[in-house]
Amino acid sequence: MFRSVGALVGDILAVLVFVVIGLLQHGEQLSTATMFAVGWPFLVGVLLGHLAIRSWNHPFRLWPHGVMIWAITVVACMAIRALFSAGTEMSFVIVTAAVTGVLMLGWRAVALFLTRGERVEVVDGSALAASADDPEA
Repeated sequence: MFRSVGALVGDILAVLVFVVIGLLQHGEQLSTATMFAVGWPFLVGVLLGHLAIRSWNHPFRLWPHGVMIWAITVVACMAIRALFSAGTEMSFVIVTAAVTGVLMLGWRAVALFLTRGERVEVVDGSALAASADDPEA
């Protein structure tokens, strides 16, 4: 439960970082109102992505979960922006896809690297027993 919430929070933080960078880059005022106005389509996309692939099963998995959440986030956000005439120029779509991809997949890659020792490989006990009985196997 907490892991899946952590993955959702990680993705929300990633898109909020993207929104803040974009606002600062374009000289916009950094306020709660402007962050919400620009960020809500991304947040809807993140939520749709997590729900669509049922991310709570494997919340930190990079492939396919992280990639699918990222792709759904970008597509949903651009669809919402197009619906509300908020701008979906090709350069914006490319930059959005690239930067959110780095942020959303990047934090997962770092998390997987840092927790690599916590993951244990599950070994089939019947295969061990068979190899113990047959030394040539």
